Amino acid sequence: MKLIIAEKPSVAAAYAAALGAKNKKDGYLEGNGCLVTWCIGHLVSLAEAGAYEERYKKWNYEDLPILPEVWQHVVSPGKEKQFSIVKSLMERPDVTELVNGCDAGREGELIFRLAVEMAGCTKPVWRLWISSMEDTAIREGFSHLEPGSRYEPLYHSALCRSKADWLIGINATRLFSVLYHKTLNVGRVQTPTLAMLAERDGKIMLFQKKKYYHVRLSLNGLEAVSDRVDEKEKAVSMQTACQNGQAVCVSLEREKKTVKPPKLYDLTTLQREANRLFGFTAKETLDYAQALYEKKLLTYPRTDSRYLTGDMAETVSAVARLAAGLPLFSAVGGFTPDVAAVISDKDVSDHHAIIPTLELAKQEVSLLPAGERNLFILVCCKLLCALAAPHVYETVSAVFTCGEHTFTAKGKEVVSQGWKEIERLFRSSLKEKPEDDLEDVATLPALSQGQIFDHVAATITEHFTTPPKPYTEDTLLSAMEHAGTEDMPDDVERKGLGTPATRASIIEKLVSSGFVERKGKNLIPTRNGINLVTVLPEVLTSPQLTADWENKLSLVAKGELSPETFMEGIESMAKELIARYSHISEDKQKLFAPQKESVGVCPRCGQPVFEGRSPDTPPDPPAEEQQEKDQRNSIAGRKEGVDGQDLIGGLGNGVPKAVEGALQKDKKEGEPAQRRTLAQGKFGGGRWLIWHREGLLERRFLSQAGDRRGMLPVYNICQRLAREGNGYKIFTGFLSSPQETLLC
Repeated sequence: MKLIIAEKPSVAAAYAAALGAKNKKDGYLEGNGCLVTWCIGHLVSLAEAGAYEERYKKWNYEDLPILPEVWQHVVSPGKEKQFSIVKSLMERPDVTELVNGCDAGREGELIFRLAVEMAGCTKPVWRLWISSMEDTAIREGFSHLEPGSRYEPLYHSALCRSKADWLIGINATRLFSVLYHKTLNVGRVQTPTLAMLAERDGKIMLFQKKKYYHVRLSLNGLEAVSDRVDEKEKAVSMQTACQNGQAVCVSLEREKKTVKPPKLYDLTTLQREANRLFGFTAKETLDYAQALYEKKLLTYPRTDSRYLTGDMAETVSAVARLAAGLPLFSAVGGFTPDVAAVISDKDVSDHHAIIPTLELAKQEVSLLPAGERNLFILVCCKLLCALAAPHVYETVSAVFTCGEHTFTAKGKEVVSQGWKEIERLFRSSLKEKPEDDLEDVATLPALSQGQIFDHVAATITEHFTTPPKPYTEDTLLSAMEHAGTEDMPDDVERKGLGTPATRASIIEKLVSSGFVERKGKNLIPTRNGINLVTVLPEVLTSPQLTADWENKLSLVAKGELSPETFMEGIESMAKELIARYSHISEDKQKLFAPQKESVGVCPRCGQPVFEGRSPDTPPDPPAEEQQEKDQRNSIAGRKEGVDGQDLIGGLGNGVPKAVEGALQKDKKEGEPAQRRTLAQGKFGGGRWLIWHREGLLERRFLSQAGDRRGMLPVYNICQRLAREGNGYKIFTGFLSSPQETLLC
């Protein structure tokens, strides 16, 4: 008798249904000559450090690095009962062979083999390798089982990845937590993700708004616009030259364009779009999708594929007809699904794309909970769009000359709405329209080359450059998916940071750890988050580590690199990390000290009041020269920062008298060395007052161009002064999460 072991209960149920194992038991199914059970994910995992030696239960620098000579595994907490069931089934005398039915991939191989090894089972193993959960695909897979030994290298690759994550995660987390007296979780995926957030925050903080102009011509019902003009004087000159002048259409181009239907959803694209349209977090989307999956309304959600397999052609056609019958899409007439557009066996690995199931015929969608309903309709919409006809339109570009200057007018005309009509129907049902909502189609009046327009009216419009936008879960998931991929070969199993199934939990862990906070849809690194990225070496904050590992792990999976060689490199990395960071200064140890609590609320402006320095008190000097070097190597101030000279300027209006007094005092005393001097100017849309000593500020800003990672903006040696109501807020420390002193 065969014992079939699936990765999850739902998959085991699908196997059992396809094979006729209908008798439900406690933790398994039986029938038709086979047993089917499941692992509930990782039944067995690597033991914690404390399992190796008692002293490792406490975190001490002297015990690092922790490098197990013989690795230990334990039954994962909370899964003891299921492991006992699986083990007892392996030991049954009538079980003669095992079938690894875990997910077709590296991680599935690891889950199965660790459970078998922990149980001490030595019976023959066969491997089921399928990409579809349709009954026909399951039965076909079981008729073509392969020897488990064929996948031995894949198992070693997965085990190496698991051990490497353990070694670097355990040692780096303990190292920096001990040094900075705060629990600082460091991970191969989590930390580079945080670094991307911190880098984006730094670019936003250092951004300088710049004004620019466009000159616009009104031409009998159409508008032609100049290129960007940076100087107002030039814009005024163009306007003067064109006003009441003659414009000539010197070129007219028409081009027919086709927009192919979108691909189906994988988990990441579903999470991104649900965040953009509904504001769902990645975790919320995964939870809703999982609930729909358990209700048999959606296919398996934890997938990284956007295609279906060839055996699903008939099924997807039937599902599409059901989806087209939903009230929202009933206005779409004559819908003929193009099933071939979503079929690609080579692009399906572990699981196919997310689509609705035939259970839709039995389900009243309106009765689903709101979150599940919205997500389900979104998936139905994507399926219909993917199967619909292309969107076809014609662009028109007209170029005009006037007063020896060039202007352009652009428009487009829809030839065939195609799949865009389905998308329009869906978006029209949304209460809140997304920022990227479909634009109205702009059309141009009939034009001809050489056409002349007399007495044109010319106007100037004023615009400002905008800083980079903070990451949302939508844009962060995309960044994680593509991070480091250019350095990975095409055949690696996992690309980017994390997997579709783990990215949501990574974001949630950053938030729960206090390194990131949500502000609306935006994800903003906290003071502690920026500090953590600042103090860690680049090898831990860059996606390059993941790229390097995946390159080597792909070689292990092919049998071209020994697991021992790979692990030797990881152990060397851990040893080097511990040796490099043996101690830090006392000042640095205070980086993660808790911020002061509010002492009350200002009666004039209603803002919290904190204890702090007055503006005429200089900050403490750096403890040592090394501090300055470390700060300059911060993630926050990269090459995109501003020139320090832009900060130097005269005082504007509204500066507190205490600050004016300090300035006058310094001026009278000639601003001698070792004394504070105060520079002030516009910076990042605000007004900055900056304390510095002996030209320290200038050195930091001017040295950044030659410093590969840049410098720490002078957040910890400066004070930002911003007018707020009838009082002044003084910002100190990292501006992403400032300590505030309110002076009224």
